[in-house]
Amino acid sequence: MINVYVGNLSYSATDADLEKAFSAFGAITRAKVVTDRDSGRSRGFGFVEMADDEQARAAITALNGSDMEGRKLVVNEARAKQ
Repeated sequence: MINVYVGNLSYSATDADLEKAFSAFGAITRAKVVTDRDSGRSRGFGFVEMADDEQARAAITALNGSDMEGRKLVVNEARAKQ
């Protein structure tokens, strides 16, 4: 299973938007836009978990630099928390 970081999201992007963008490449285990705990507003990034490593890498290659709601996405394999 690969956890994919998705940055430069529009502040109006939702979990469903992430799931829709990535589902074209394979099964999504989880899609989550990170929100500010006080305001509930999107922080402009999120994570998508995909069960199949090859499908996740294909999604990363295809979606990195692509346009979503007028913003160029930054998509790469998520790094472990320090």
